[in-house]
Amino acid sequence: MDPLASASPEPRPLPGRSAVERLLEHPPFEHGPAADELFLEAMREAVRHHRRACPAFGGLCRAERFEERSFRDLRRLPFLFVSAFKERDLSSVPKREVVLELSSSGTSGQKSRILLDAVSLLRVRRIAWQVFSGLGLADLSSAADHLCFTYDPAVAGGVGTAWTDKLLTGFTLPGEAFWALRWEDGSKSFRFDLEGALAFLEKLDVGRGPARLVGFPAFALRLCEEFKRKHNRPALLHPASKVITGGGWKDQQDRALDKAVMRKALADSLGLDASSVRDLFGMVEHGVPYVDCRLGNFHIPVYSRVLVRDPGSLRVLPFGRKGLLQFITPYLRSYPSISLLSSDFGSVERRCPCGLGGPILRVAGRAGVKKLKGCAAAAAEILR
Repeated sequence: MDPLASASPEPRPLPGRSAVERLLEHPPFEHGPAADELFLEAMREAVRHHRRACPAFGGLCRAERFEERSFRDLRRLPFLFVSAFKERDLSSVPKREVVLELSSSGTSGQKSRILLDAVSLLRVRRIAWQVFSGLGLADLSSAADHLCFTYDPAVAGGVGTAWTDKLLTGFTLPGEAFWALRWEDGSKSFRFDLEGALAFLEKLDVGRGPARLVGFPAFALRLCEEFKRKHNRPALLHPASKVITGGGWKDQQDRALDKAVMRKALADSLGLDASSVRDLFGMVEHGVPYVDCRLGNFHIPVYSRVLVRDPGSLRVLPFGRKGLLQFITPYLRSYPSISLLSSDFGSVERRCPCGLGGPILRVAGRAGVKKLKGCAAAAAEILR
């Protein structure tokens, strides 16, 4: 399958009536006993499938003595470490059923290869629509132009971040789109087309209709600096415009930036309110998007659960404590990443003052003594 053809959210209800499909039709931030029961039923369904279809996952469940009666305590659900998908080809469907392959985009070490069958692909597209719609970020009644600070998907469509950012252009009717990280045949690498991005931003400035800026924030900040240097003022986008960043808050020296400060800087540089700038956290191995609310907090939808584990003992930590993040979701049918221990450090808070239900996720960065490079660091190297 052409990766670009599949990179669009799914606004229509899913046709199936399995436990997973019923869960994915539940409102994304309507947490409570009904959502919990749906989630547990969907996880039972997912674990049965992967135990039967993936020998490695079945062996892990036997080794951990995980049985049906354990489902009331998700802390006992066996997990795979994220590096397993870099070191092994793990799948739970025959190869002939795979319709899309995506990879992670870090620059060091091996990359994860993620194989999606038609069922898993449709489900993750539906999750994307539900989450973004639930946050007021999906509107198919009007068009928007898109300035995308990411790899041109015509070249890098199989890279997870490129596929995701192409999907982000599908939450409005299509307008004109510009991809700022362009492939150069001579150097066989991507280059940030600052001149082209500046020309596109100048077309969006003052008076044009709604626009959306998506992708790596370091590139957006660099462009805003260049616009202000050239015009001696910030750009002024249509007030209905949105900025959706993703991939981590890094500058061109690969230094971590304070998200709240950079969020306001981006908003001020584009004539927008800070609530119009939203960040997105995700992992190609997991697929569920964690997106900012209007206050800038990542909300955990009902389609997943996030546990925090002590990096030494792997004990599950309470709300507010920082540790390794474990991501749990039942929608995946094609590979056994339904319980994934990541290399990301963070915490989970009980609630957000914005009014949406459910817990929020705080991501503190990569764990470990040896630095693990993710997509933000990879992209930052292009800016140097």
